[in-house]
Amino acid sequence: MTAYDVVVLAGGAARRLGGADKPGVRVGGRPLLDRVLAACADARTTVVVADPRPTARPVTWAREDPPGGGPLAALDAGLRHTTAQHVLVLSADLPFLQEGTVRLLLTVLRTGGADGVLLTDADGRDQPLVAAYRSPSLRTELTALTKEHGALTGLPLRRLTAVLDLTRVPDPVASFDCDTWDDIATARARIREHGHVLDEWISAVKDELGIDLDVDTGVLLDLARDAAHGVARPAAPLTTFLVGYAAAQAGGGPEAVAEASRKAAALALRWADEDSDAAKSDAADGDAGKNDAAKSDAAPDTRPDAG
Repeated sequence: MTAYDVVVLAGGAARRLGGADKPGVRVGGRPLLDRVLAACADARTTVVVADPRPTARPVTWAREDPPGGGPLAALDAGLRHTTAQHVLVLSADLPFLQEGTVRLLLTVLRTGGADGVLLTDADGRDQPLVAAYRSPSLRTELTALTKEHGALTGLPLRRLTAVLDLTRVPDPVASFDCDTWDDIATARARIREHGHVLDEWISAVKDELGIDLDVDTGVLLDLARDAAHGVARPAAPLTTFLVGYAAAQAGGGPEAVAEASRKAAALALRWADEDSDAAKSDAADGDAGKNDAAKSDAAPDTRPDAG
């Protein structure tokens, strides 16, 4: 994928959240800002326009002058720290933004002729803070707006997007942003749904532990199932831990995890087969004993005093 930079606008007043620290609000155990940063982790330069705070990965901090000058002023301040021809512009309150959406935006931008590519939400509204733009186009129009108005402070974002040639991509999930506490509650509920909770949990754990490793979780779940059923239920978490340890000893990486999982799964199946063979042997011995007893009961009594 073509090199790109990211500007994340995270310095808003969050009035609809009662002035709460919106980028720091946690969804799925992670601050909203960290969730956004995880989706664009392969960016060449990541600029966050806000006062500095702890984040899951290193970023460059910027601030519009004066602080609170609005999205156009913040975007201009962030762009000054970027050099790539393509720049991703994001708000800091996108709980469902994923790497795949980032790749899609950049691919459509690279292969098309528009100035930018943005998502539209469930109601078909443009979301210019979930978008990829050509940096020269942004710089040209921001310069023109500055000359026209004297400064960018207080200008709405639509003053910029109205003069750009934009391609629109519908995505009601990735474009979902958290403006209110009801939005936060909706996001928290969604990640706990059956179809999302496991991926969300794995992503949260990797961020918390500082692990940048994509593995086939299906393989690990199959291994845990085999260990639980074929050995004993507590064997599942212990076995997966040992697989991770063995993979780390082998140098780490998805291939090391897959190989350690394969070996442990084969062992669990062999273990289960032995239990099955033993059960069959016990059953056969029991049947043999019953047959001998039945034959003894059925045999005629040939003793001299019989009858």
